[in-house]
Amino acid sequence: MSASRPRLVVIGNGMAGMRTVEELLQLAPGLYDITVFGAEPYGNYNRILLSMLLSGEKNTDDIMLNTREWYAENGITLHAGDPVVAIDRRHRRVRSRKGVEVVYDRLLIATGSQPFMLPLPGADLPGVIGFRGIDDVEQMLQAASTYKHAAVIGGGLLGIEAANGLLRRGMQVTLLHRIEVLMEQQLNADASRLLTQNLKARGLNVLLNAQTKALYGDGRVQGIEFADGTRIDADLVVMAVGVRPDIALAKSCGLHCDRGIVVDDTLLTYDPHIYAVGECVQHRRLTFGLVAPVWEQAKVCASHLARIGHRRYRFTRTATKLKVTGIDLYSAGDFIGGEGTEDLVLRDPRRGIYKRLVLKGNQIIGAVLYGDVKDGGWYFELIQSGADITPIRDRLLFGKHHCQRVEVAA
Repeated sequence: MSASRPRLVVIGNGMAGMRTVEELLQLAPGLYDITVFGAEPYGNYNRILLSMLLSGEKNTDDIMLNTREWYAENGITLHAGDPVVAIDRRHRRVRSRKGVEVVYDRLLIATGSQPFMLPLPGADLPGVIGFRGIDDVEQMLQAASTYKHAAVIGGGLLGIEAANGLLRRGMQVTLLHRIEVLMEQQLNADASRLLTQNLKARGLNVLLNAQTKALYGDGRVQGIEFADGTRIDADLVVMAVGVRPDIALAKSCGLHCDRGIVVDDTLLTYDPHIYAVGECVQHRRLTFGLVAPVWEQAKVCASHLARIGHRRYRFTRTATKLKVTGIDLYSAGDFIGGEGTEDLVLRDPRRGIYKRLVLKGNQIIGAVLYGDVKDGGWYFELIQSGADITPIRDRLLFGKHHCQRVEVAA
């Protein structure tokens, strides 16, 4: 470790923290002595692909982003499986669970988020888990090799991916959602119905408007009881009902937090020596759960750590795709619409295709695609650019190929 170089300590060895480090190494290689602490005993891996690890479409090596060798090659000291438990802001020092102490000149907090576990009776029984890391997947695979019935609580993106993965592993799976629309943050009711039909056709039991009252079992979870008194068997219960920014460490050292660690447009916290990125932060009252805004945060933060701080973070709309083999689904922008908007809708039930474009004036502001998503990126570009779609309005639903001969005014 160089005595002359400033010391950068990164708390969190996940996608946000390591993407920031990668961007920093591109901008200013050799500027810092870098030390990274991670709670999990691995290199950095792609959390987005955990559902494919569960389903068997990927293995652990496939989802690794940065191996231990990468850290060594870049002169980074990695303390894997040893999370930081204390930050001494006065002396600018961190201490890990194993007692490792490191002094910092700049600190980057990237502690991510924790799965929200519903406070139900029986939620502490063995066999009740979240879906957040490789260890969770290993627990699910172990259960799938031993038990028959699984239940996934939460009909959002993660819940559907978990349910599909367990189904592919041979379990009988029930997907529970508290309202009538699956993926309500990404889909409207029509597209959700098509998705529900597809999931049921795969053999998944889907229960909508399901109000879970309690989990029960003797020594291990054995089932779920609903508010109406009915029950289902479940030897494994996966809660996929959302995440919360992991801010416990930041709060413990007196860093200003609200729902997340509060940062400004440069990703700097209220302490001038400490930056934060990813799902643990709160920027202009927003918290984050998708990868696109986190990647942009990493770029902005890295530019300031590299001392060429010309960037400012601004939240922009993002698009969503479902990572379930055989289900093509894409949504972007304001796909619900409201007063002053109008819809263009294409339905082809026989081919299983549904498209809904939401227009406001002469611009497209939202899109939901099911069954045919090849033009999703193009629609997203139109949303982002605010292009005038008047010349192609009558053929917009048929995609880029049918519109490309007509000039679109930006």
